[in-house]
This record gives sequence, C-alpha cells and structure tokens, in this order.
Amino acid sequence: MEPGGANGKKGAEMDALTRHNQKRWDELVANNVRYSRPALDLDTETARLLVDPEGMMGRCQGRQVLCLAGGGGQQSAAYALLGAEVTVLDFCQEQLERDRLTADHYELSVLTVLGDMRDLSCFDASSFDIVHHAHSINFIPDPDKVFREVARVLRTDGLYRISFTNPFVHGTWEDDWDGNGYPLHKTYADGEVLSSDPNWYITDENGDEIAVEGPREFRHTLGTLFNELTARGFVVLGFWEDSLGDPDAEPGTWEHFNTVAAPWLTMWLRLNPRAFLPGQEPPRK
Repeated sequence: MEPGGANGKKGAEMDALTRHNQKRWDELVANNVRYSRPALDLDTETARLLVDPEGMMGRCQGRQVLCLAGGGGQQSAAYALLGAEVTVLDFCQEQLERDRLTADHYELSVLTVLGDMRDLSCFDASSFDIVHHAHSINFIPDPDKVFREVARVLRTDGLYRISFTNPFVHGTWEDDWDGNGYPLHKTYADGEVLSSDPNWYITDENGDEIAVEGPREFRHTLGTLFNELTARGFVVLGFWEDSLGDPDAEPGTWEHFNTVAAPWLTMWLRLNPRAFLPGQEPPRK
C-alpha cells in the first residue's frame, strides 16, 4: 500500500443522528477544533505517551489496531509509528483526510474507512488486536451497539481502550460556578440528551474564542457502561479519572473545575468471553 493508505473499505449507511453529528463535526474541523489537529512532531516515546499514558498496552509492533471514531491524524499516527498496522474508522471525511495527511508526513501506511461506529460490518470477525476508542461514545444513545461490534471485531484477549465523559458531571461546566460550587442540576439518567449549551468554544490562532455548534450528546451512567461491557465479555484491567487542574485557579475556570470533578474517564479492557461461567454472566441494564 502506498504511504498514507486509502479508503479501501466503506462503512454502512448512516442514520439521521449520525448525519446530524457528522455535519457538526464538519464545521468543528473547518474551525480547527483541537481534535482535528494532526500530530506532526511525534517520536516513538511521545507516540506511546499519546495512546497509552496508562502503560497498559505492552507490545505494539505488528499488531492490528482499529482507531474507532478516531480521525484527526493523532492516534493513528502514534500507533503507526509504534509499528502497528492501523485502520481508522470515522464518520467525518475531513477527519480521515487529516489521518491520510499525517501518515504521508511520516511516510507510513494507514487505512481509512468512512463509517458509523455502531456498524463495523465492513470488518471481519476477530480482525484486530487493539481497538482504541476515542472520546465519542457519548454521541450515540445506546453504547451496547458499539460494544457488541467491538467484541465481534476484536480477537480474544485483545485490548479495548475507551474514553468517555464522567456521567456524574456531564452537562455541568466551569461557567456553572454559583459562588459556592458547581451544582448538579440534570437528571442522572441513561441516554439523557444534554444540550444546556449546544456550542463548543474553539480558540483560534489569534487567541479569540469561536462558538461552534457541537454534536448531540447523551449521558451514559457508569452502571450501564460497566454492565454492558462485561456482558459482552470484557474484563476491566484499569480505570482512570482525568482530574488534572489547578487548585489555586480562579473559581469558574476550567482549571478550577477540573480539581472539583474529573470530567473525563478512561478504561482499558481485555476481551475474554471465558471469564464468566455459564449462568454467572454479569447483569445487563
């Protein structure tokens, strides 16, 4: 394959929700949201830190990796630099173009696929050793559709890394500071549509803030996420809370909010359908 890869496969047709969020991402990429900025200065050390800051992955050379809903020229480049054979599936063509440009920059091969993360039928069963799931599960109402597909395309004992929004604070942001704290005021319900502020704010090259309408988002409770994952045969290897912030920062800023509540969570899991004996499968919601 030529450096940069090609669209060798095509995902399934997209539904109305995906098309809506796809348009939102097209605009976010056009305004250079940070998730669409290619990583062009990586070496093997910084590449591993980018995709595995938790130190859970182990060997990467020669492994088949799927960057799921992970376009933008960041994770795909890191895995390729570490010697993996990389496929990226994303529903945003411009995001995939960033992956191709980044692969060309490093003279590496990356296969890009336009598709919906809920339908991976373009891939054979047991195709991948690692699935790296970028922060996107909150853009769909039913995560189990994705987990079922990941379990199908991942090899037994394969690894799954997924990041998502902390459901306890999803929909609460730094500008909710009321002088005493950041009050929780939304129902803690699975699948709740969150739209208190539909805009994402992007800082441009001049330091100005641009408001761009973001994709539709849904809350997923921890119970739902853990139970749906284990029901599909995933064993949790580790759980991390991103609470990097500055306790001395001004209240009402992102740096201060981060010290009060971890906004992002990450899990590493291993697919092991044999982990549960017949009749002892974990609960479903």
